[in-house]
Amino acid sequence: MMKVVIIGGAGGIGSSAAFNLLSAQGTYEIVLVDTRPYMITSHVMDQENALALGATPDTVRGGTPEDTLDADVVVLSAAVPLRLNSSRSVFLADNASIVGQCLRPLKDSGFGGVVLMLTNPVDALMTWVHRQGWLPRHRLIGYTLNDSLRLRTGIAYALGVHPRNVDAWMIGEHGEGQVPLYSRITVGGEPVVLTSEQRAAAEEYADNWYARHVALDSGRTSTWTTGLGTARLIEAVATDSGTVLPASVVLDGEYGVHGASLGVPVEVGRDGVRRVVEWDLTPGELHGMQQAAVRVEAAVDDMDDVSAAR
Repeated sequence: MMKVVIIGGAGGIGSSAAFNLLSAQGTYEIVLVDTRPYMITSHVMDQENALALGATPDTVRGGTPEDTLDADVVVLSAAVPLRLNSSRSVFLADNASIVGQCLRPLKDSGFGGVVLMLTNPVDALMTWVHRQGWLPRHRLIGYTLNDSLRLRTGIAYALGVHPRNVDAWMIGEHGEGQVPLYSRITVGGEPVVLTSEQRAAAEEYADNWYARHVALDSGRTSTWTTGLGTARLIEAVATDSGTVLPASVVLDGEYGVHGASLGVPVEVGRDGVRRVVEWDLTPGELHGMQQAAVRVEAAVDDMDDVSAAR
């Protein structure tokens, strides 16, 4: 049984990930950790009844930070509250403090599991954690699936088809530096080239989704999509399936990027990232990746400079 500890398990994304794991392939010991113990108890009371609908002997319980020490997967969804903003980057300093506190118990413990980063801005936080030198890149995975899902949905609207029939990938930065791979779109398994009007419609949907959602000032983030996507990613790790998914990974020369974490296609298994899958990209797509790396590294450098000056 795989032990999955969700830090931030009282929040919408953390609790959604736990709930979706109850129906995923594999069996899990799901441990919810948060600074709001009553909310954790509420989720556990609810989800343990849902176990009666499942076919696998999953367990779900509340826990403490010490539960991370022997976890197979530690999910980091803890973050400062969402507020009106123009970019996920505004959360970098505050969320880096939270991530650092959450990972501190693991640093000198001989931790051998996988850290799955959901906290934003995910690429900068991944780069920042990896620079600390104690967690190998293959055991550090950032969640970026939503970017590709939004691109697929935008393309589906533009073409008048169901999103499930669209295969399209968004790589690069989770944010302003995202790189849509228009050269690899298929619908129903067949390659498709979008017209300029169709591409504009798809871009309008994918590029502006975050701004439209934040402008609602609902106080919630992409709870259901991220929860389900996280469960699917953990499922791929648990079943050692070698499934290829988009995720943020610190790159070591792949796509011409060194040292920055960006969204790329990766093959995952029980020990985390088996390999980064390198596709042939157009010159424009490669340029977009390099520009995204510059943005991410600059953000982390600025944060390091501020910390050093204190």
